[in-house]
Amino acid sequence: MTASDPIVDSKNASDNSGDTEPGEAPITRFKHVHIIVNPASGQNGINLPALNKLLQDLDIEWEMFVTRKGGEAGERAAQALAAGVDAIVVYGGDGTVLEVASAIVGSDMPIVILPGGTANVLSVELGIPGDHMQAAELLGAAPNAIRPLDMGALMGANPGGDKGDDLLFFHLGIGLEGTMHEEADREAKDRSGMFAYVLAALKTLSNPTMAHYRLTLDGETVEADGINCMITNFGSIGVGAIKLSHTIDVSDGLLDIIIFRDANVGSLLSAAANVVTSGELAQPLLQWQAREVSIVVDPPQTVAVDGELIEVDTVAVRVIPHAVRVVVPAPQT
Repeated sequence: MTASDPIVDSKNASDNSGDTEPGEAPITRFKHVHIIVNPASGQNGINLPALNKLLQDLDIEWEMFVTRKGGEAGERAAQALAAGVDAIVVYGGDGTVLEVASAIVGSDMPIVILPGGTANVLSVELGIPGDHMQAAELLGAAPNAIRPLDMGALMGANPGGDKGDDLLFFHLGIGLEGTMHEEADREAKDRSGMFAYVLAALKTLSNPTMAHYRLTLDGETVEADGINCMITNFGSIGVGAIKLSHTIDVSDGLLDIIIFRDANVGSLLSAAANVVTSGELAQPLLQWQAREVSIVVDPPQTVAVDGELIEVDTVAVRVIPHAVRVVVPAPQT
């Protein structure tokens, strides 16, 4: 088994040795969970009656915590870890999942994601159903597995944080992405969902800013011009099965660095289509892999981390291999 293979976990779960027939995918079941809900996420809200029935049917003890301010999801996750529950269930978008993950990095605590945000890129990447009730079946009503996920650490960007001075993330974008998130404000995302991102991207692409990127990748320097540079652990763009690159693996212990060289919408669409059909990166995109990355941009560009704008003086990143563990659908046999 390689690091990128999904694994089935029996830790913190009831005995399921008699629950499956030979050849069937095993199911890990959980006895006690904490549920963290972000009511400010981009979707219509959690279906509490249906979720309660599912948890009763699965004989799961649960407690729910509704967040009221930024940072509270992480606090609740740390409390769940201290309480010794079997899993943490998160209803929210990528930012909420990031908060929870950052609070329990390095632990064995599994995270169950109930997609409730606008883009839910991480859920798409992991094959988690977009419907949060279907995703909830991964608690024991559907074949599941537990997959380790790498994270990035933006060094020195979180001074005084509980987990040190580094800001943890799954995806960091410089340039086009940062400007796009400025355009797609919270009100627009709540009102229009993914369409808000599409409109913001088109508006940004109509007047893109070219920049020069000087990258230091595990000690080696490369330079390139482009409109966007990303450091990421997943290849999905949050729309269907479209991926930027099939070589990106959330569990391989490497950061993927991709530069968009062309601001032409047609070229970008062609690049995405080329990845779908051939699995190869198209000409408008450049890709590298590294464990440590530093980036100098001229002129300076806006930075977004997992959909949130941040202000940093320098971009220096290291990978945290297998930082967290997420419950995902069992791999197809």
